[in-house]
Amino acid sequence: MSSSNRANARRAVALTAILGASLLLGGCVQPLYMSSAVGGGAVGDELQAIKVEPIPDRLGHYLTNELISQLNGSGSNVPPKYRLVVTLNERVSTPTINTFTGQAEAGAITVDASYQLFPVAGGTDKPMASGSVSQFVAYDRTSQRLSNVRAARDAEIRNARTIAEQIRTRVAIALTK
Repeated sequence: MSSSNRANARRAVALTAILGASLLLGGCVQPLYMSSAVGGGAVGDELQAIKVEPIPDRLGHYLTNELISQLNGSGSNVPPKYRLVVTLNERVSTPTINTFTGQAEAGAITVDASYQLFPVAGGTDKPMASGSVSQFVAYDRTSQRLSNVRAARDAEIRNARTIAEQIRTRVAIALTK
């Protein structure tokens, strides 16, 4: 058998093994939004039944709006089954300073968010799901003050959007268990 035939035979065996393994493992994966959530409904329906408690400050306002939009983007009025409590810690830093002018050339906003999901009924103090997520966003600074304020605000909005996505995903996973 020539070396090219042996190489082709090895490729065929490897390809067959990969295909067989993917077929076997394909049955082990459950779609996230399949109907098997707590209470028997689809995860999307359960996510719509989450009431987001108001989060203080401007960043909290952005995050509250993002969570409401991502959990119940349909705008339907669903009676709440769960209550989501989020606390934020925001840090602002200037990681890059121009050595000639002494001005900051970049800014960075780091946000740490802790969340807890409680059932509305039952009055328990123990959360069904809890965790924390962190997000870091950098932005450019200029010599114009208004541009810097707007860039920092845009960074906060990007942070809020990403944190809301992470919290939604983690809560959805918790509701499938």
